[in-house]
Amino acid sequence: MVFPESEIKVLIVDDHQVVRQGLRTFLELQPDIVVLGEAGDGQTAVEMAQQLQPDVVLMDLVMPHLDGIDATRQIKAQGRAVQVIALTSFTEDEQVFPAIQAGASSYLLKDVSPDELVEAIRAAHRGEARLHPDITRKLMEQVTQQAAPARQGLPEGLTGRELEVVRLVAQGRSNHEIAQTLVISEKTVKTHISNVLGKLQLGDRTQLAIYAIKHGLADLE
Repeated sequence: MVFPESEIKVLIVDDHQVVRQGLRTFLELQPDIVVLGEAGDGQTAVEMAQQLQPDVVLMDLVMPHLDGIDATRQIKAQGRAVQVIALTSFTEDEQVFPAIQAGASSYLLKDVSPDELVEAIRAAHRGEARLHPDITRKLMEQVTQQAAPARQGLPEGLTGRELEVVRLVAQGRSNHEIAQTLVISEKTVKTHISNVLGKLQLGDRTQLAIYAIKHGLADLE
């Protein structure tokens, strides 16, 4: 089946059928979202992602056969531009950091509101990250503890404007918010972020935020 390019193709992964059905029922009400399928474990998710080629995967982390972290890692290794949103009940460090390291672009708790979840899916499709506030705090605490004690200065090849964008990305701002703050277009913001990721050899916004904090480039106050 061929879907319009404007539609966001989603794969739901959770070992609880009631959760999967609830997510599908709500998401199918959205005019720009198509649910391609559901998986009840990580191994099935990896296989379905390869077969169905979703744009976004909603990934539970604690599942049988293959957990969500390993499933995320294997899906990202398939080499396609799929975005994985970790959707879980856990905020423990042993879940948060491995999920992000595995390639999850967003990390949300299951108490997220339906509207916030839909916005996160759309943001992920645009290449933007969404982190639950508790997760953002944990992430920043973790990388700050690991950061070098002194600012390491401007990375070679990064312009002043790009540095401003990096700081705002590290603060969790969306492209729209960054554009408003810097009085530039969202298209220009996307171009800056793409250029920065290329210069720093980073894969996504989450990695960029971590890099910024580790290297003293983010104003977090």
